[in-house]
Amino acid sequence: MRMNQITIGAIDLARSKQFYALLGLQLIVENDHYMRFRCPDGDSTFSVELVDSLHGDGRVSIYFESDDLDNQCARLRAAGVVFDSSPVDTPWLWREAWLHDPDGHRLCLFYAGENRLDPPWRIADPAS
Repeated sequence: MRMNQITIGAIDLARSKQFYALLGLQLIVENDHYMRFRCPDGDSTFSVELVDSLHGDGRVSIYFESDDLDNQCARLRAAGVVFDSSPVDTPWLWREAWLHDPDGHRLCLFYAGENRLDPPWRIADPAS
């Protein structure tokens, strides 16, 4: 099984379209209440649907991996994107930077390399 996409709500699709295009996602579907983007690497997609309001703080965090994290963050900063934290190396062996999209969704831009799926503390495959 593969994950196809994640869909989030937004109160202003034009603003979200501009923001996610700036992140590097390619718009592949658009109508008056929905947009779907293809992530630049791999075959994952990400979609945004128009909602009347956003409810509460569900604390959903969306992670986008970049092999060139520091340059990506510098490019976004130069374009006016505000970060909550600059790229930093974490104890779990990822390099992460945090920000929010225009609707307040938490985003982590990160680089993990082989530690993304195979960290040193990974649980052994029970079949082996």
